[in-house]
Amino acid sequence: MKMTKILLGLLIVLMVFAASGCEKGSQGEPAKPAAGVSDNAAKPAETSMEVKLYYPNNDATKLVGIKRTIRFKDSSSAKYRAVIDELLRGPEDSGLVAIIPKQTKLLGVSVAGDTAKVDFDKALVNSFNGGSTGEEMLVGSIVNTLTEFPEIKKVQIVVEGRNVETLKGHIDTSKPLPRMEELLK
Repeated sequence: MKMTKILLGLLIVLMVFAASGCEKGSQGEPAKPAAGVSDNAAKPAETSMEVKLYYPNNDATKLVGIKRTIRFKDSSSAKYRAVIDELLRGPEDSGLVAIIPKQTKLLGVSVAGDTAKVDFDKALVNSFNGGSTGEEMLVGSIVNTLTEFPEIKKVQIVVEGRNVETLKGHIDTSKPLPRMEELLK
């Protein structure tokens, strides 16, 4: 009987300690972190900027630049990834054409010196149905969009981490490509 009372007393003490660990602040809100502790201390700030994206016109004779605002987390390559993600969304203007296949996924963007390397999945090649003009517009769309950043002078397009000689046999993509001014309207 005495042992039961001791165990019951210990159980009550444990329940009180457990309940105090679940304490809430006033008004039923969760307890706030201690002063000087911030919930977003490790989160990078979000930034927005206006960029120019290039899409082919309806008859695929020129690339047309359109302005959009992108949002991205402040980090070294986040703005480049955000601009390509926005390019992949396609044009909002009915006079322009989405040249990159909808199935295409961006795997990454990195920058070394003045060269951006853009890595896409295999859908960029496998789902693209254009000929020589279409391939030129696709490559030009990516290259000219990224070379809008003054620090980017050349763009290397890779597929699943590997350099490819060409996407569909018409444009040499084995090395970084400079801005393609001749395609701009």
